[in-house]
Amino acid sequence: MSSPLSELSTVEEVYAELLSRAPENKMEPRLAPLFRAMDVLGEPNRAFPIIHVTGTNGKTSTARMIEAGLRAHGLRTGRYTSPHLSSVTERISVDGAPVQDATFVRIWNEISPYLAIVDAELVAAGQPRLTYFECVTILGFAVFADEPVDVAVIEVGLGGITDATNVGDGAVSVVTPISLDHKDLLGDTTEDIAREKAGIIKPGGFLVSAAQPVDAAQVLLDKAREVGVPYRFEGVEFGVESRAVAVGGQVVTVQGLAGRYTDLAVPLHGEHQAQNAAVAVAALEAFLGGGERELDADVLREGFAEVSSPGRLEVVRTSPTIVVDAAHNPDGIRVSARALKEAFDFSTLVIVLGVLREKDAEEILRMLQAEFADVPVEFCFTQSASPRAIPAEELSEIALDLGYAEEAVHVAEKLDDAIEYAVERADAVGDFGGGVLITGSITVVGEARTLLGKEQA
Repeated sequence: MSSPLSELSTVEEVYAELLSRAPENKMEPRLAPLFRAMDVLGEPNRAFPIIHVTGTNGKTSTARMIEAGLRAHGLRTGRYTSPHLSSVTERISVDGAPVQDATFVRIWNEISPYLAIVDAELVAAGQPRLTYFECVTILGFAVFADEPVDVAVIEVGLGGITDATNVGDGAVSVVTPISLDHKDLLGDTTEDIAREKAGIIKPGGFLVSAAQPVDAAQVLLDKAREVGVPYRFEGVEFGVESRAVAVGGQVVTVQGLAGRYTDLAVPLHGEHQAQNAAVAVAALEAFLGGGERELDADVLREGFAEVSSPGRLEVVRTSPTIVVDAAHNPDGIRVSARALKEAFDFSTLVIVLGVLREKDAEEILRMLQAEFADVPVEFCFTQSASPRAIPAEELSEIALDLGYAEEAVHVAEKLDDAIEYAVERADAVGDFGGGVLITGSITVVGEARTLLGKEQA
């Protein structure tokens, strides 16, 4: 393990140092060490306005749409999202591209002595030193302050109240759809989960929320009223007016907070991405004009036309068509399945599925069973290299217990073998109508993109 004070030379060395810390799925429910780190670094969290994004599903796609809109308006942007697909530098983007390797390493070396101070204080107090996610978050704020950026779009890692990103105060707080996920950490109901996520709503801000379950919406509304900020909800003050499937995505008309925006080309698939676009439009209106000034529709169209969201119903190969999708909870699987069926007319589908241990694998499999009941489908269960991956054989046993047809279930522990099997089965259709969907976890999707030659996200 590298010493925190040693001068590192490459992204790989920095990543190894980060991985030597408590892993990402062991995020500490604390903020005091983050504020201490911000203090010793000169408060980079105060160096730029923030659009803070939380929710269960759709955070990264929505953050990317907001970022694209801001850049179209001539602003230099930072974007912090997690987890990454290929390289840790993807988490910290400047002006729409992953931070340069040299900058990533330089800023890490500059902040490392200060993080060592915080680490020492934590250890002396009997607490774990700064975790992987806490360190990457601090690094993100430091990079954005160094660039500097005009505005940062910051995606919450987990929850909101004690998430490491909550050292920043959002000028706009964005909440994407809330559903049940991370129940062991956030709560057993959407109301409990919303209470955690409402922690990013701060005095002086502005709440923009997707349509929510009633109990979750009430929690967000109560929090906005408590801290005295304006609030706008999809389906009440803004929303999707119409949408039509188009080549490579869809064309959407959005009624925003201050204007109506027609013929927005959104190069992403599914009704959920149209809803994410509406939330992004409202967030842009809130940030750029307090929700009272209409955006330039042509500028907005220009921005949205450039949106991409790697790993979200992304076509990574044709003949046969291979789609990767990072849905990793039952609700995410549901919306992705419906979007896939809308956008692709597969005569048969082979689903390569890998799931992490902390996820509800049984409910994910129930959802897939229900959503693809009307499509000829085969399953190839696999596992990523993550130590948290559920063994492929265990996934197949759950599927068989749920009534999956034995002849439609195959197991390939290695992902490359699973992809090879799926391609062969899709090709066997013979009418070019076979497709492959790789889904179930971000780790599986990230590894699949690498195996299939996709560049950094």
